[in-house]
Formats: sequence, C-alpha cells, structure tokens
Amino acid sequence: MALRNHSIITEFILIGLSDDPHIEALLFVLFLGIYILTIMGNLTMLLVVRTDSHLHTPMYFFLSNLSFPDLCFSSVTVPKLLKDLLSEKKTISVEGCLTQVFFVFLTAGTEAFLLSVMAYDRYVAICHPLLYGQLMSNQLCVKLVLASWGLASLNSVVIVLLAISLDFCEAQTVQHYTCELPSLFPLSCSDISISIDILICSILLHGFGTFLPVFFSYTRIVSTILSISSTTGRSKAFSTCSSHLIAVILFFGSGLIRYLMPTSVSSLDLLSSLQYSAVTPMLNPLIYSLKNMEVKAAVKRTLGKYLQYFR
Repeated sequence: MALRNHSIITEFILIGLSDDPHIEALLFVLFLGIYILTIMGNLTMLLVVRTDSHLHTPMYFFLSNLSFPDLCFSSVTVPKLLKDLLSEKKTISVEGCLTQVFFVFLTAGTEAFLLSVMAYDRYVAICHPLLYGQLMSNQLCVKLVLASWGLASLNSVVIVLLAISLDFCEAQTVQHYTCELPSLFPLSCSDISISIDILICSILLHGFGTFLPVFFSYTRIVSTILSISSTTGRSKAFSTCSSHLIAVILFFGSGLIRYLMPTSVSSLDLLSSLQYSAVTPMLNPLIYSLKNMEVKAAVKRTLGKYLQYFR
C-alpha cells in the first residue's frame, strides 16, 4: 500500500515531557524504574499462574492473559520515551509513528476487552457460584481471550487506516511524548472532520462497549454482596473483585479522558497518557498480588521452588 503522506514529511519531532536536561535525567530514572517493575511484575504473574496448579482457574487464566498486553503496552511506548529523555533531538519516522499508533490501540484495546471479560467472570463467580464451572468452561475462556485480541486487532486496523489517510505537509512537531492519533490530527493539512468522527465513534463503541458490561456486572455483584447477611461473607465476596475494580477505574478513567477530551498540550493530557500506558501496566500485577492471598501464596511457592533449584 502506498502511503501518500510520506512524500513530504518523513519524520515527526516529539516535544517529549521536558526540555530541561536535569528534569529529563530525573524522569529517565523514574520511568526506567517503572519499566523494570512492569517487566518483572508481569513476567512473574505469567510464570506463577502457569506453574502453580492452585491458580489454574478461569480468573487467573484471564489475569495471566492481562499481564501479556500490559507487557506489550508498556514496551510500545516506554522504551522510546526513555531513549528520547536521553536525546537532544526527539524524532520518529512516519512509519515508526504509524506502527506505534497501531500497537497502542491493539494492546490497549485487548486490555479493555479482557477487563470486561474478567468482570463477567466475577459476576458469574459471585452471583451464580453453583454454575461457575459449567458457565466458565476452559473452551469458553480461550474463545473469550481470542475474541478480545481479534476485536482489538480489527479496531486497530481501522485506526491505523485513518492515520495513513492523513496528509502531512509542513508541520511535523507532535505535541506529545509519543505517537497517538489525536496528536497527529493537528499536523494534517487535509480535511480531518470525517477521521475525527470515525475515531470518536470507534472510541465510543470500543470504550463503552467494554465498559458497559463491567458496569452491569458490578451492579449485579454489589446487589448480591449487599444481600449476604454475614459480614464475613460480604467482606470475602468483595475482596475477590476489589482488585479488578481498581484496575478498571485506573485504565478506563485515564483512557476515556485522553481520547474523549479535546486534544491539547495540557498536563492532564500527558498525565492521562502516562497513567494508562506506563503506570497502569506496572500497577496491575501489584494490585492483584498485594490484595490476593492466593497469588501471594503462589508467588512464595514458586520462588521457593526456584531457590531450591539453584541451591
């Protein structure tokens, strides 16, 4: 496919997070630490769920599958950010920018679908516990994960086709630290009204299409928990879904702010992007492990096995 917008502009300039070398050095240390924690935390979650038989249940199957897009999502944006924090000139090729746009939507979209699927899993577990094994079969779990990746891929193709259709003539400074489609619109010298309408429709369909199942699932979950007469029973039921609820609020909150608010160079715009692309992938394994006794016990067992192996 010929990319007609490559004829004049061959690369973009990213403004980054700061132009002060001292602040950039501090930010480099901060985001390097965040990235290392993200890699270690999510790889640990993948390893623990795979090796510990106590965690071979639908909930942890989905959790391990959430860790993989978290790894990918962070790796799409953070390494380039780290490189730019050490560089005087922050540039990215048009091809590299479009690739980043595609994988941002692919990994973020997959995560949104998986969070929605995990909400349904918690709904079945709490509201229909006797039917849980029948409703959440292994075959259905695999199909739900594959459907999440498939639907996110389809949406990403639509988004990157929008980006390819844009004409870039003279302006080449992206008012952001990474390539995201809303930040490319101001650089286009072609009519972007249709592209903006399609993007908004895509975000609304994808965002609310995944958030509404979460909302309705938790409405039923809260109703069921409140109907439990035992305080201990209510506490135990809520503890099984509180970690997921925190992850949902962090991800959907920052994502919707970024893509439904008008494009600007505001601190809120940058912070919301950093929240869902760098901070949330780091926090997810911590949230699920610190608030879940089964995961903490499995981590200890797995670490114990590997320590004995290396002795």
